[in-house]
Amino acid sequence: MTSSRRILILGGTSWVGGTMARLADEAGHQVTCLARGESGAVPDGVTLEQADRWQEGAYDGVADRDWDAVIDVSWQPELVRSALKALAHRARHWTYVSSCSVYCDDTTRGANESSATHEPWSGTGPVSIQEYGPAKVACEAACADAISPDRLLIARAGLIAGYGDRSDRFGYWPGRFACSGTDSVVLVPPLESPVQVIDVEDLAAWLISTVETGTAGVFDAVGKAVTFEDVFIECVVATKQDPARIAPKQEWLLEQGVAPWAGPDSLPLWLPIPDHLAMTRSNELATKTGLRLRPLAQTVQAALAWEREHGVTRSPRHAGLSPEREAELVEMLVEDAVEPL
Repeated sequence: MTSSRRILILGGTSWVGGTMARLADEAGHQVTCLARGESGAVPDGVTLEQADRWQEGAYDGVADRDWDAVIDVSWQPELVRSALKALAHRARHWTYVSSCSVYCDDTTRGANESSATHEPWSGTGPVSIQEYGPAKVACEAACADAISPDRLLIARAGLIAGYGDRSDRFGYWPGRFACSGTDSVVLVPPLESPVQVIDVEDLAAWLISTVETGTAGVFDAVGKAVTFEDVFIECVVATKQDPARIAPKQEWLLEQGVAPWAGPDSLPLWLPIPDHLAMTRSNELATKTGLRLRPLAQTVQAALAWEREHGVTRSPRHAGLSPEREAELVEMLVEDAVEPL
């Protein structure tokens, strides 16, 4: 059995942080989460140190002891820097959960950790979501400045999916299939478009395992690259619904104002190719250090369970087409003699 570690998670009451806290506790570690506690409760067995990291003295309750590991998930450079100032000298190992959004080139299939990144955000105070990628770069740089390379792991996570995902980027699809009927036609992106997600459980388990092994370095924590056709096959199996699908060319979708990736009037996860190959990144380094990936079917099933708990027909969503907009687009395609698949 792995010896118990004292692990401090900066966060831990929301999705990824909460999953890490639960799995670390189940593995027998002593887990403390420093968070405001507004996103939810910490898992059973985990200690909450309630604090607002934007406030002076936020780390006072945890800065007076040594930690085997500190894990930070923030994308706000000011918060990352303040945590490092208070805790870097008390931590044997430091994990920063970054993002593949740090990369500035999304046109290379199979790219890896050597790819160029954005210039780091250089302002002060809170960062807007529009600067997410450069902000993550700035956070990585702050960690590298404060922590020696042999003690620092930077995990550049890909799109995270599975149970608990509130973004609708992945869950939209099993949810859409679940509420389809025998006469439904589902508008989908080109079936050969790439999809790459990592299940939250797999990401969290790997992060905790790297704490246990003291793994250091920079890793792309991404899932297996598949296609939308693969996703839809698993949606049919999971939902036991097999609606007709209509997949227009990506140029037509863009002409009609259908947004890629996320947001209102979007086809979630879809990124036009060849300009966007972000979801084909290599996970070779991470898998060599123990990253284990469950079958896509299990991630679809987990996302479907979350969708059913919260209502597959709920509206509005954070991402996806409304039923009215989808019907309008399907009608246009039928009039143009585009046959359902």
